[in-house]
Formats: sequence, structure tokens, C-alpha cells
Amino acid sequence: MGRHGERIRLGAFHYISGHHVAAWRHPDAARDDRLEDYVRFARLAEEARFDAVFLADSVDVRLLHPDGAARKAHTGVTLFEPLTVLSALAAVTSRIGLIGTASTTFSDPFNLARQFASLDHISGGRAGWNLVTSNDPEAALNFGHAEPVPHARRYQRAEEFADVVRGLWDSFGDDAFPRDRESGVYVDLEKMHVLDHEGAHFRVRGPLNVPRPPQGHPVVVQAGSSEPGKELAARTAEVIFTAQQTLAEAQAFYADVKGRLVRHGRAPEHLKIMPGVFPVVGRTRAEAQAKFDQLQALLQPEVGFELLRVQLGVDLRGSDPDGPLPDLPATLASQSRQALVADLARRENLTIRQLYERIAGARGHWQLVGTAADIADQLEERFVNYGADGFNIMAPTLPGGLIDFIEGVVPELRRRDLFRTEYEGRTLRENLGLKRPENQFARSRRQAAE
Repeated sequence: MGRHGERIRLGAFHYISGHHVAAWRHPDAARDDRLEDYVRFARLAEEARFDAVFLADSVDVRLLHPDGAARKAHTGVTLFEPLTVLSALAAVTSRIGLIGTASTTFSDPFNLARQFASLDHISGGRAGWNLVTSNDPEAALNFGHAEPVPHARRYQRAEEFADVVRGLWDSFGDDAFPRDRESGVYVDLEKMHVLDHEGAHFRVRGPLNVPRPPQGHPVVVQAGSSEPGKELAARTAEVIFTAQQTLAEAQAFYADVKGRLVRHGRAPEHLKIMPGVFPVVGRTRAEAQAKFDQLQALLQPEVGFELLRVQLGVDLRGSDPDGPLPDLPATLASQSRQALVADLARRENLTIRQLYERIAGARGHWQLVGTAADIADQLEERFVNYGADGFNIMAPTLPGGLIDFIEGVVPELRRRDLFRTEYEGRTLRENLGLKRPENQFARSRRQAAE
């Protein structure tokens, strides 16, 4: 086993047809976005003993750009929002975690707390909330805003939002509902807490109208890697989904965020860092490269420019695709992702065309092309050298890319005693090695009585 008895954690990140931006054009990729596709995905991951399935989300629709890219790429139009499909998956799985994305920028904390608490009950303690702030400028136009929400305000709101949600999850003690038929006592009001929150962004009385979740709190996942994002994660997150290109960058991020935890009364093991990985697996290196080349050949230039617009927050249409990346202005898009992609272009001296080709698969995440042993080698290196606690697997195509990883890389990791053969527990927390949080209000009462 690679690191003081620890093993690698694995998430399975679902994305329509697969994570390569041109995956939908691949002959072997699922053509429709149907519930049965999600069910097959979740069951494959559960049979392989993954920790969780992970669903991203966006509240904008990229159909309004007049450059022809909208009709050729993933558009943001899907059949499902995450909590709806995760509730369905809870009924057809039994052990795998169910992590869904919901934005603090355009959600209400009471409703969100209720939804994730309900999912945790429905699934028997397998829910996770991926806390994000919405950085696409167009999303604001769907929620009554006349202009995009500034980056700083998004994170100020997110900080307060997270506190309100956690407070609502602690509205009741774990044993607040005796439902005693003989005495006629259904709820013990001494074990109820009314939040009475008043802050800069929210006024929420409470209590939540759902009992405390089985996990205490659904696992909180966070995806931002900007300075405010890292600070928010150090205070509130239990898993970070992040993106780094090199081992050195991964180690620096890992040490930075874990080093912040002590200021918030937390230990390093209270947070799992799981960067995204885009693996193209072949029986030989040549076969893996051929698989990747086949996907790259399906990439259209209009889609490449649209991908850069989303990742960089800057529209480069009209620029020479074979010229260098120009200096970029500050934008309202993700600051950490803009910096990561721009640094990649400059470090590798990429043209604009080479840059969009470089990120077409992983969209800024770590891209690996090789045999199962090659990929296991690189995952092991990053894990044992404290660049990650696990990985969120971004299959190039679905379902084939996930099957390739499960049939090739997972057995290789097990041969090295780096990945489980059976689940350790029944809840997402137990399988991730995260402790169940004590009810904050019960703790305060206990401390006051001591």
C-alpha cells in the first residue's frame, strides 16, 4: 500500500457522451442522454468499487453565439438536473456515493439544504454536494440579473451560503424524533435548533423541515482553485475537485490547501484532494494514441474557439489560430482556470490551435494517454508524493472510456494494493475515510453544561 496504509479514492465523473469535447461525434459514444445511460454508468462504477459518481451542472445555455459553434458542441442542454437523476440512481445502487453540483450564486440555501438532506436520507447516507459559484456571465441573465455577478461577491455569498446550509442540516439532534407511540411524543423540541440567521446575503429562520441527514452533513465538495476558492475549501470542503498539470503544481496545491486547515480547527485527513484525470487507455501505447487521435480528428475549429472562450473567459475569434495566445484581460470567468490554461500555453509554447487541441479532452485537467500500467504509474506517483488523495476519472467517451479504465487500470491499481476490493462502509463518508460531523448546536450545549 502506497502511503501509510492509505489507498487511492476514485470518483466517476459523468459527462454527456464523454469528456472529450467532440465525444458526441464518436461512433461508440452514447448518442442520447437517457436515464438508462446514467444507471449503467453508476452501476459500472459501483461494481468497480468507486467512491462516488459525480455530476456537474450549469444553468446557462450556450446557444446564442453566432459563430456556428453552438450547433456543433455540447451546449448545456441536457435532460436532467443533477439532484433529480441522483435520486433515481439512489434507487438502483446501494453503496456508491452520489455527488451533485449546485451553485451558491443562483440557489436558495433553505431549498438546497432540504434537497441534499432528502437525497442523503433516500440513499442511506451517500449524498455529496459539489459547492460551486457560477462563473459563466450568461447564467446571471437567467436569474433576474442584468449583468454578471463579480467574482468577489460570488465568493462572499458562497461563504455565508455554506454556513447557512450547515446550520440548517444541524436543525435537529440525531435522536430528536423518538416517535414514541406510548407517550405520544413525536419530536423532542429540546433537541431542535432554530437558526435565526441574518447576514449580508440571507435571512433564514429555520429549522429545516427534514431530520438531520444520516451522514450528519452530506459530504461537501468544492471545485474552486482561486485564492478565495482555496480559503472557502479549507474552511468548508471535505473533498476538492481540482486541476493541476504537473506533479510540482499538484504538490504545491496539496500542501497549500491542507496547510490552511489548522486555522479552521481541522486536520489534514478532514479533506480529500481529488484532481480530475482524463485517461485514454490502450493495450499498447500505440493503440491508446490511436484512440486519442481518432477523437482529436473530430474536433472542429469553431468548437475549439468556443472551448477557449469558456475556459479563458475571452473570445479569441478573429485571432490567428496559428499565432501565440495574446495577453488576457481580467474577466468574470473562473480565475484559476484561466490562469491554468494560459500557463499551459506559455509553458509549452502553444499556438491558439495547439492550445484548444491540448485541452479538448480534459478541459484543463490532467490528460494521460497510454497503457493501463503507464496510467497506474502516473496515478501512483502523484498519490504517493502527496499531490492527490484520489482522482475524479473523466472518461474520454461513454460508456467505453470508463469500461477501459475499469478493466485495465483498476486491476493494475489493485495489484499494487492502491485501491480497494470491497467498500469499507455503507456511507460516502465512511468510504472516503471522513468522520461524521457532530451537531454544532448539540456540541455548544454540551460545552456550556461542562
